[in-house]
Amino acid sequence: MNSIEVHDLTKQFGAFTAVNHISFEVREGEIFGFLGANGAGKTTAIKMMSGLLQPTSGTAIIAGYDVRTQSKLIKRNIGYMSQRFSLYNDLTVFENMQLFGTIYKIPRKELKERIHTSLKELDMDQHANTLVEAIPLGWKQKLAFATAILHRPKIVFLDEPTSGVDPIVRREFWKLIYDTASTGVTILVTTHYMDEAEYCNRISIMAEGELKLIGTPDELKKKMAATTINDVFVKFVRR
Repeated sequence: MNSIEVHDLTKQFGAFTAVNHISFEVREGEIFGFLGANGAGKTTAIKMMSGLLQPTSGTAIIAGYDVRTQSKLIKRNIGYMSQRFSLYNDLTVFENMQLFGTIYKIPRKELKERIHTSLKELDMDQHANTLVEAIPLGWKQKLAFATAILHRPKIVFLDEPTSGVDPIVRREFWKLIYDTASTGVTILVTTHYMDEAEYCNRISIMAEGELKLIGTPDELKKKMAATTINDVFVKFVRR
């Protein structure tokens, strides 16, 4: 079953075409890598798929809902984590999660239980009352991810979630991604770390607003006669 179905999705800003007729599908529980250089159109595409930006043309069905007519329902059924830290530094760890859980209308008793369970899984239960500004960046990123899935969405969009964190935290973060996907949640992730792309079930590469390559890491390495995804990307750019 597909969680994401995109057909000829296009976004123009005046005469500039940011996303140009892209089409792809993502299966339920799949980790799908969305790669491309800065300005390739990745973030614009994600904003359309998450209901934050109306497409100029084309269609996208996200978690069973149409981006053109059901954007509010899409927002209720997805999680979104941007590359810029999105929580409030002047609130505690618990207060941040409580705030976002309230926005998604999770019942108070259930919300409290979910927060405590989540923090325990992150090994952050002893820091529930710590201000977010006082915790390390890696913890902040993991907390932002936990908050994005607190309402148990069907799909999670992650826009360069490990940007700026050290390799150990990146590995821990990807364990969270795998654990979440194993429950049937679909993950669409952008990253500029090519080694992380190897962790995805399938990946795509965008350039100049177009989807140029798509397949499993092994398929793309074979197609480009490369040994790593980084080599694939370099060869693709040079070509």
